[in-house]
Amino acid sequence: MLKTYTYSDLSQEDIDKLVARNVDTSNAIQDVVVDIVDNVRLNGDQALKDYTAKFDKVELEKLYLDADDIQELAMTINREQQRALEIAFQNIHKFHSYQLRKERVVETMPGVKCWREIRPIEKVGLYIPGGSAVLPSTLLMLGVPARIAGCKEIVVCSPAQSSGKINGFVAYCLHLLKIEKIYLVGGAQAIASMAFGTETIPKVDKIFGPGNQFVTKAKSLVQSLTNVSIDMPAGPSEVLVLADATANPEYVSADLLAQAEHGTDSQAVLVSDNEELIEQVNSALKEQLAILPRKELASKALENSYAILVSDLTEGMKFSNAYAPEHLIIESNNWEVLSRQILNAGSVFLGHLTPESAGDYASGTNHTLPTSAYARSYSGVSVDSFVKKITFQHINEQGLEQIGSIVEILAELEGLQGHKNAISIRKKIVN
Repeated sequence: MLKTYTYSDLSQEDIDKLVARNVDTSNAIQDVVVDIVDNVRLNGDQALKDYTAKFDKVELEKLYLDADDIQELAMTINREQQRALEIAFQNIHKFHSYQLRKERVVETMPGVKCWREIRPIEKVGLYIPGGSAVLPSTLLMLGVPARIAGCKEIVVCSPAQSSGKINGFVAYCLHLLKIEKIYLVGGAQAIASMAFGTETIPKVDKIFGPGNQFVTKAKSLVQSLTNVSIDMPAGPSEVLVLADATANPEYVSADLLAQAEHGTDSQAVLVSDNEELIEQVNSALKEQLAILPRKELASKALENSYAILVSDLTEGMKFSNAYAPEHLIIESNNWEVLSRQILNAGSVFLGHLTPESAGDYASGTNHTLPTSAYARSYSGVSVDSFVKKITFQHINEQGLEQIGSIVEILAELEGLQGHKNAISIRKKIVN
C-alpha cells in the first residue's frame, strides 16, 4: 500500500522532493484563483451566485441564512448529537480560555513603564469548508476563540448543500456560538468576498479557515492585494506517524486512514525503525480500507503517501522536522523523550491511545493548523490569532531624566534632530 523509502539511501534532493507537497509549479491553480478573485471584486454578489451555480450546482435567491433558518436547522439533529457538540464546545472553550492572559507592567528604568494590552480584531471571517464533508468541528475551532477574544463581528462562509442550506450540525454550532447569519459561499470566491466585501457579505479584517489548494491560494492572494490578513496558509490535511516496534499496527493504520479520508490531496506518512511494523501496517491498511465508506478518496490519498524506514526514531524525528507535519503522532513507549526533539509540527499526539481524531473534535486543542511545511514558521489557530497586542509606555519626570540623554545620543548619531528635540524640549521645561 505505502511505498517505502530507506532514509539512509535518500539524498538531500530526494528528501526535499518527499517533503514538498501541494506545489503549483505550473501556476494552474494560481491562474484560476486570480480570475475568481477579480470577478468577485468587480461583480460582487452576482459573481458569487454564478460560482455557486457552477461549482456547487445550487441556484440561490439569497446568499445567506438568517437566525430563524439556523434555529430551524439546528433542531433537526437528535439530542445525542447535540450533546456531543456541546461537550466539544465546552472542552475547546476551556482550553482556549486559558490563553487570554493579562501581562505585567515592566519598569525598564526608574520612571519608565512599558506594557502590552490585548484588543480584539473587530471583524473576522471564518471559512468552513464543504465539499465531500461539511465540518461543523471547524466552526467550533474558529468560532470559540473568536468569541473568547471578543471580536465584534464574526462573518461565516460555507458552501451551500444541494438543498440550498447547511446541515443541522453546522447550524447547531452556530446556535452554540450565538452567530445569527451564515453566508452560503464556498471556495476561493468565499475568500474573495470576505476580503473585498460585496453587496451582501461584509469586508473583514482577517480571514481564518482551512481549505483546498484553491482556498489556500486565494487567502495568500487577497492578503497581497488588500489590507486583510490571514491566519495561515492551511491547505489539504496531512499526518506523519512516528512509530516503533511497541506500536500497534492496527492503531497506526487507523490513524493514517483517518487523514487519508479527508480527500484525494491529503497525505499520510509513516516513519518507523521497524520494517516488520511497516509490513504489518500495510496489511492492516488493506483490511481497514476495504470497509471504509470513503475508501475511494482514501485510496487516492494513499497513492501520494509513503513510509520511511529509519535506523532509529531519532533519525525519524530528523525527517519529521524536515517534513514539518500538520499533525504528528508519536506511537512509541518512548514518546516523552522523543517529544523533546520536536522542532516543527502543527499539533502533536503522544502515546498509543492519543489518536489525531481526538484533537480534531473534542480534546480542546485547535485543529486549524499549518500544512505544507508551514509549521516551520506558523502556529495553529488560538485566541492569540484573534487579537492584537498593543504596546503602551508611560514616562514620568524621573523616567525622562533617566532615559532622556540616551535617546538624545542615539537620535543624534542617526542624524534625526527632530527625534532629539522631542526629548530636549521636555527636559528643558521639566527642569
